[in-house]
Amino acid sequence: MKNMLLEKIEYKEDATDLGTWRRFVYPSGELFEEFTSYQRYFGLPLLHYTRGRCPETGKRIVARGIVAIGRLAVGVVAIGQASLGVVALGQLAIGLAFGLGQATTGVLAVGQLALGVLFGLGQFTTGYVAIGQLAFGKYVLAQFGAGLHVWDVRGASPIARQFFRSLIP
Repeated sequence: MKNMLLEKIEYKEDATDLGTWRRFVYPSGELFEEFTSYQRYFGLPLLHYTRGRCPETGKRIVARGIVAIGRLAVGVVAIGQASLGVVALGQLAIGLAFGLGQATTGVLAVGQLALGVLFGLGQFTTGYVAIGQLAFGKYVLAQFGAGLHVWDVRGASPIARQFFRSLIP
């Protein structure tokens, strides 16, 4: 197989009403595609989507946009295996306001490893309010917890009991 990095790449480009698609199919059948919307805010496309490896560089392109979707994504709303955004969803999700993923951060964080500031929900979690198997925070509901007001298998502080029961209507 010849080195694609030394060749001029012939993309299939399609213009739609919303943006442009750029696609390339490798001889092996692997697909590279990228969509960039025409609409822009603060210099970023409203939507940027990427899939596969860029044939010009052999690397993955980071999706960057207001809404960014790709294996690597950075945006206001970022969705990807590794994502960074105000709202981030992914296996590794670094969210400034909200993170949802396997390992995640945010003011509100939900995931297997959830490092939240105000609220964390997960297997291992932190937050002002933390709910999980192993949790650390001010108000903690966990199998094993540490914090100011803890309700876990070892017992329940009256303040933790009152706080968490007040959350149920």
